[in-house]
Amino acid sequence: MSKRLLVFDCHEAWVYQLRALSQQMDVVVGLRGRHTDRWDESMRPKPPNARLVSLDEVIGRNDRYDCIIAHNITDLLDAKTLIGPRLLVLHETLHGATLEQGTTTPPNEIKLALAKFVKLTKTHVVAVSSLKGRSWGFENDIVTLSADPSDYLPWKGDLARGLRVANHIERRPRVLLWELHRKAFDGLPITLVGHNPSMEGVRPSADWADLKETFSRHRFYIHTADPQFEDGYNMATLEAMAAGLPVLGNRHPTSPIEHGVSGFVSNDPTELRGFAERLLADRELAQAMGQAARETIRKRFSIERFARNFGRSIELARQDWQASMPHEEPILA
Repeated sequence: MSKRLLVFDCHEAWVYQLRALSQQMDVVVGLRGRHTDRWDESMRPKPPNARLVSLDEVIGRNDRYDCIIAHNITDLLDAKTLIGPRLLVLHETLHGATLEQGTTTPPNEIKLALAKFVKLTKTHVVAVSSLKGRSWGFENDIVTLSADPSDYLPWKGDLARGLRVANHIERRPRVLLWELHRKAFDGLPITLVGHNPSMEGVRPSADWADLKETFSRHRFYIHTADPQFEDGYNMATLEAMAAGLPVLGNRHPTSPIEHGVSGFVSNDPTELRGFAERLLADRELAQAMGQAARETIRKRFSIERFARNFGRSIELARQDWQASMPHEEPILA
């Protein structure tokens, strides 16, 4: 069996973390339902240990991989004729996903269908947070997101502006508590970055270098999310913290922000607005809080910790596969 990983292209920022592993990998691009048929350079550069391939190439070669890493059932179906351990990464909560997609299927039916499918396909499941794993009924393997402060530029904070990075806001207003965001920050100098075609003047970053420059120059970062549907942080939040920005957001049980130390949290939009105005007026305070945020990343969300834990997940997927399918026969013709 090849020591390479096969990784379906989704969540480029998450996939980029796999550069910390010692293994080479093939990343499948050109998948259905994506806004681009290539690796999205506006999110991250291609990982140095990766080569880009099409699904037809992979199926045509019929290579055997050390582990096949999928992000949804469609990926698993696309990999049905391939031989090798399977690992499914859960990036969303069950209810957050159904709300965003507008599905009418009861969430419990979706949950049971996924449980049945991963059992049939001998797929190991890992979630990026306890909230997301619990929502789907998979709590045994949690590998949290990571960020590396050494990836980012020295913080300058010379722009007295706040920053938020978010995609497809129009599909997720409830998940992102967008009404709270609007009440707290409308009228203040706030930069919004991401794929949001319906929002005038909002664009994704040109590339990762551009995004890092944006982080470096802004005064603070914003993350709001409904605790029923989303964590108190996401990858962009951890990036901002690694880049030395304090974070403003709502009170959330999984928020990594220590109020008054690495940022400010409140469910009161007027109070949040006051915190934003304070940071806009006081660069030194923002710098001190941003340093505390960066230290939180080093302690709780390091890339070394991610590599160690996800490496263990791959090994668990291999053990599950070998125990249930000793002859490595295709599972779905």
